[in-house]
Amino acid sequence: MTNDAATLYCPNELCQAANPLTHKFCQRCSTPLPKRYLWVVGDGLGVGSPGEILADRYLIINQSVVFDTKPGLLPQAPEIDNIQPIKPYLRLIPYRLHIPQVYGVLPIQEGRIRREILLLEKPPLFTDSLAQEVYLYSSLTEAWSNANSMRQLNWLWQIAHLWQPLKSEGVVSSLLEPELLRVEGPLVRLLELSCDSHSAPELPKLGEFWQQLRRYAKPAIAPFVDQISNLLIEGEINSPELLIAFLDRGLAELAKFQTPTIQIITKTDTGPRRERNEDACYPPSDTILSKPPQPTVLAIVCDGIGGHEGGNVASNLAIETIQQQVQQLTKVPSDHIEPSLLLADLEMAVASVNDKISQRNDSENRHGRKRMGTTLVMALPIAHEIYITHVGDSRAYWITHHGCYQVTLDDDVASREVRLGYAVYREAVQQSGSGSLVQALGMSPSSSLHPTAQRFICDEDAVFLLTTDGLSDFDRVEDYWDTEILPILTEKSQLVNVAEQLVEIANTKNGHDNVTIALVHYQVRYVEPESAIQVVIPDSTAIRTATPAANATQQILQEGNPDQKTKVIPANFTSNMTKLPLTVIVPLFLVVASGLLGYGVMRWRNPATNPVATPTVPATSSTAQQERSLANLAVGAVIKTKNEITLPNQVKLPPDTFLEVVEKTTNSAVDSGDDQVSLDVCANPTQPQKILEKPVLIKSSELANWQVDVLPGDADTPCNSSSVDSPSPAPNTPSTNTR
Repeated sequence: MTNDAATLYCPNELCQAANPLTHKFCQRCSTPLPKRYLWVVGDGLGVGSPGEILADRYLIINQSVVFDTKPGLLPQAPEIDNIQPIKPYLRLIPYRLHIPQVYGVLPIQEGRIRREILLLEKPPLFTDSLAQEVYLYSSLTEAWSNANSMRQLNWLWQIAHLWQPLKSEGVVSSLLEPELLRVEGPLVRLLELSCDSHSAPELPKLGEFWQQLRRYAKPAIAPFVDQISNLLIEGEINSPELLIAFLDRGLAELAKFQTPTIQIITKTDTGPRRERNEDACYPPSDTILSKPPQPTVLAIVCDGIGGHEGGNVASNLAIETIQQQVQQLTKVPSDHIEPSLLLADLEMAVASVNDKISQRNDSENRHGRKRMGTTLVMALPIAHEIYITHVGDSRAYWITHHGCYQVTLDDDVASREVRLGYAVYREAVQQSGSGSLVQALGMSPSSSLHPTAQRFICDEDAVFLLTTDGLSDFDRVEDYWDTEILPILTEKSQLVNVAEQLVEIANTKNGHDNVTIALVHYQVRYVEPESAIQVVIPDSTAIRTATPAANATQQILQEGNPDQKTKVIPANFTSNMTKLPLTVIVPLFLVVASGLLGYGVMRWRNPATNPVATPTVPATSSTAQQERSLANLAVGAVIKTKNEITLPNQVKLPPDTFLEVVEKTTNSAVDSGDDQVSLDVCANPTQPQKILEKPVLIKSSELANWQVDVLPGDADTPCNSSSVDSPSPAPNTPSTNTR
């Protein structure tokens, strides 16, 4: 029970009026009042009682939950010496749909001892506004028996996707602790992270945990869950990728009992302060698309960069190109589409759009601030899934009966700082230049572009909102989703009326920019199968583990002041937040990318004939074979140069030089890193002795550009007799954690 006497202070710094906790808007200035219930990490507060105020702002709800009565003030950030324990939260910010994020710390003085209590925002809590009670959402084990088969399998599917990212940060045991594993409607959400002990649990432990769920699994999937659990325990399923492939098969079978109905509307507006509209959308503004009768539907939103010199050109060019690309992809029946290939093809389609805009810039001799570009976010519903692809800071939100969730992570400086583990988000966004974009379409070659493609299982009615920052700035979506968008799900509002109202909110509450939105209303009718589903189990040898690969990317961007027009900033721009150069390494998982090379964006495999389609490369594609080999070089592998190569230390290697891989270092994907390979020169035609005292460290992205032959393991080479000492890690060598 919250304290009726406590007050909630207006976040408007010009107002700061005290309000009752039950008010949604400030009674003096009508500013929205954020209700931030925060989770206390660990064993609880240990001080104070419900109703008391700590640190002159935090109302104690219970020993594990506090309420921030002064949301307009920046929370206290952890001391720099204490930031290491919270790094997993920071580095896992791309997964904040499932993991609460650091809000700040609560300083507590107990006698002579001062300690900091970590506070997490957006934990799996819900509030009863009438009774003013705060509750935890049920644990997965508590809610399991009441869920239908589609949702049960959906929950397991989400856990499978979280396994490797959490393992890379040393917190994967969180997925095995029932008290931490909560469910919020269709979503699996963690209460907090639990550090792994001396060694991280492996997949057989997950199998043992899931085996306990089999007893209460719905009859349609009970044999399937039992089979997967046993295969995990026995080690037959030995990678998260293989596990996900198994679960995808089960979900595809259940999807035959689910009928989706989808409706899309878009709307764009110049706004009160702009002379022209640089945004663009598909379908065209004020158009409604429905499936059925349409066989496929698609929503795209773009925010142009470049002002009157090309922002509108870039955004419209992106819409035209990506729409044509995706239409080709969706000509294949949904039951013949492999999800991993579709994700890869969506990324390739975005890269194609990027190159088209970039080439237009080059042909028109545009440089620096004069280059035109655009952000992009799109939603593609396919069967029981929705695919979200984005570049830049245009966003996608997922609205259900349970909450509003931002499912994209802005490609800006602030998010980068958090992802690298340098700052808490609420502190990072206060820094100068925090809103500057680190990538957008058209600003650089596609080799420097890393779009994000994700997929989500839809097992209940939902609305997906795609929007430019004309609406999303200043948390307008978070402030108004429940009054404006939620009524779509309760059938109290029509899609067209909601679209108009959201544009009105953007223009009246923000008004500094163009605004463009797309609303995707996904409705579900599901009938529980009467008998157990029959699943064709994929061959484990057909699953190829996705490997992280990344290239250095040029930073591009948008100045953080929302009242200014979007600008392109010079490539040598540096952030005031850190001493890092603007060129940083950003993460990208190229799922089966090497297999797609040579096939093009529209190549598909049929799972009816190949249970888990593994793309292959034509034998005539020597470039593709080389790239595949270079991407998978193991320690001890030997390569032979085909032309002269200049190393980072400016040493030139002539053709026919032999080099041996002596060490591989793989960065965590959350660390935005690039694989690195230590190479030792064994022999070269002009100087038989070693020409380097120490092995040279090469990024995989640079190595991929070399023209070399990768020699078979049994080849007779000068490296076979050479004695190579493992090099010491170079300064700032990335972590060996892998995603």
